[in-house]
Amino acid sequence: MNKKEFFDDNQKPLYRQIYDRFVKSIQSNVLIPGQRVPSIRTLASELQLSRNTVELAYSLLTEAGYLEARGPAGTIVSKKLAKLSIQENDIPPSQKVSHSLYDPLSDFSSKSHSPAPYQLGLPGLDLFPYKIWGNIYTRQLRQQNYFFSYPQAAGYQPLREAIASYLRVSRGLNCTSSQIFITAGYRGALNLISRTLMQPLDQVWIEDPCFPPSRQLLNEFGAELIPVPVDRDGMNISIGKELAPDARFALVTPAHQSPLGSALSTLRRAELLEWAQKSNAFIIEDDYDSEYRYNSRPLPVLASTESHDNVLYVGTFSKVLSPSLRLAYLVVPEPQLPRFNATCQTWQDGCSLLTQRVLTDFMQENHFSRHLRKTRAIYAKRRVMTINGLKEVFGERLKFEMPACGLHILAKLDDEENDIGIATRGRMHNLLIGALSARSSRKECGKGLILGFANVTSHEQALKQAKMLFQCFD
Repeated sequence: MNKKEFFDDNQKPLYRQIYDRFVKSIQSNVLIPGQRVPSIRTLASELQLSRNTVELAYSLLTEAGYLEARGPAGTIVSKKLAKLSIQENDIPPSQKVSHSLYDPLSDFSSKSHSPAPYQLGLPGLDLFPYKIWGNIYTRQLRQQNYFFSYPQAAGYQPLREAIASYLRVSRGLNCTSSQIFITAGYRGALNLISRTLMQPLDQVWIEDPCFPPSRQLLNEFGAELIPVPVDRDGMNISIGKELAPDARFALVTPAHQSPLGSALSTLRRAELLEWAQKSNAFIIEDDYDSEYRYNSRPLPVLASTESHDNVLYVGTFSKVLSPSLRLAYLVVPEPQLPRFNATCQTWQDGCSLLTQRVLTDFMQENHFSRHLRKTRAIYAKRRVMTINGLKEVFGERLKFEMPACGLHILAKLDDEENDIGIATRGRMHNLLIGALSARSSRKECGKGLILGFANVTSHEQALKQAKMLFQCFD
């Protein structure tokens, strides 16, 4: 096949067209589960492309579950697709999902306005401070003088000052308001970093397993992702240096790894910072779930250390307040401020100025700190209720530890269990369950279910959800 026959869309990157062509061939059974596909070298030669372009497409296909790499035996169409197809044949047409493959990005979105059982990425919707927020919102609406002005590119200055003050107290991060950029959620922060510092095909260490939206966003920008294994001590920095010693970025969740829940150990923190300094690389520190730690204080953030000039710190208000606010923040090292300010002047999604002003008052009037203390105590009880409900229904079939922080539980399964199949069947019963193996490129990661507990309000509800989950098992 020549290049002209293979590519038919001049608007899409070549790696994306390769990806789309394979997906279409697999879904139409032109390529069947278990069938071997051309090697990266062979396909690159046939299409007269660089190996990097084909390798990026194959990496995306593997991460999405369409292909399986078998080492010296080559790459095949994933056999998991055949298992899922067999399972779906037993499902009435009205209940079939619209895609044959489990999509880890769908863990976070429900079709209903109310939270689905075990839904990830949501705080307790019953805990949002509606009355206080509404009073501040109404007060701000009366101040109409700012309605006809453009918002500041880097964010509302009083909010940046309030966040800087909060970080100094809560995370030991001694930054100024000028280092803080308000973004449209976590995705906006990662987008701003990519547009300012990243070039296509830059190598990026990502945790394996990882947070699916991070992988998706970096793939869309054309980065070369280097999955680095995670264990009880967090990302294995030594393996990262073996796989890609000259990587340009490392994206880590050191406070609470998503989804395994481990914290990056002191030794590995030092090793990561030393590598970044020597390699002139950047660390993107996603301070995921750090607000909700139940048993102890978290380790200091990487951005608070002496060797912090290579650390870009990202925080968000999605878990503490609501993801619908679409508000996050990025703390940038002072040497990089000119580059980020320049990017903001030409590109920024922008955030609602009204929402920024409401949040500013909410923080300055100490509502934010009180809300954190209140919800932290409630979530500690809800995680216990959820685990007790699961134990009552499953007994020893699920294995888990009491999470030290965060808003989800990781329930480990035996290797013979099919976590992706369980998650797929869960969709049909409106259960939004995360599958651990879908977030990893390694079999060693094992099988498991990622279960949110923020909206479990009673033992009866926890028990009901556990019984619904049990029905999704073989």
